[in-house]
Amino acid sequence: MLKVGLTGGIASGKSEVGAMFVALGAYLVQADGIAHELMQPGQAVYHEVVAQFGIEILNPDGTVNRPKLAEAAFGRKPGAGNPRVQELNRIVHPAVVRRQEEWMEEVGRGDPGAVAIVEAALILEAGAARRFDRLIVVTCTDEQRAARFAARQSIDLEAARKEVARRMAVQIPEAEKIKAADFVIDNSGSLERTREQVQQIWEKLHARGGAALQRRVKHL
Repeated sequence: MLKVGLTGGIASGKSEVGAMFVALGAYLVQADGIAHELMQPGQAVYHEVVAQFGIEILNPDGTVNRPKLAEAAFGRKPGAGNPRVQELNRIVHPAVVRRQEEWMEEVGRGDPGAVAIVEAALILEAGAARRFDRLIVVTCTDEQRAARFAARQSIDLEAARKEVARRMAVQIPEAEKIKAADFVIDNSGSLERTREQVQQIWEKLHARGGAALQRRVKHL
């Protein structure tokens, strides 16, 4: 099995690219979905987050209000050095990484030649890059990032620019992510152009995954 990390800045198009890989035959899990699951009432992560950030981040039904949690964590001090952001990451990241590992092991047992992709914005920030055989970074222009975020959140463009800047401030700069990547997908052009890049990378990933399976079979 080939373990692949898929990352990139906010609103770069990771999910869109991930769906393209799935259409070609890859397995995929989204770290954001795992984190959402772990922050459901009754989960250990939920209780620790509420203990650290207070009941003010909760909805009336007891579930976590994610915008309120983001506001409590990012607050008025953007940047990777924000201790509130660091505290949230300390609680959530290890649990998410463990669940990702469990998922990849399960995929590998069912399909030893699989290409298993974890889509996560903070792979490098969480120190999890070493857990993958290959790392893919998705990029786009700053203006596209803001426009996509505005459309996704149904907010005006200026508000989107500010929120994107705030969130990007706590992430590793995109230039550093690109340096760490095995593959870079430029998602600033047409969907067709993005799909062509995905196809080219998939052929390389699939070939390596198959080769790894053949080596394993020979050793059995």
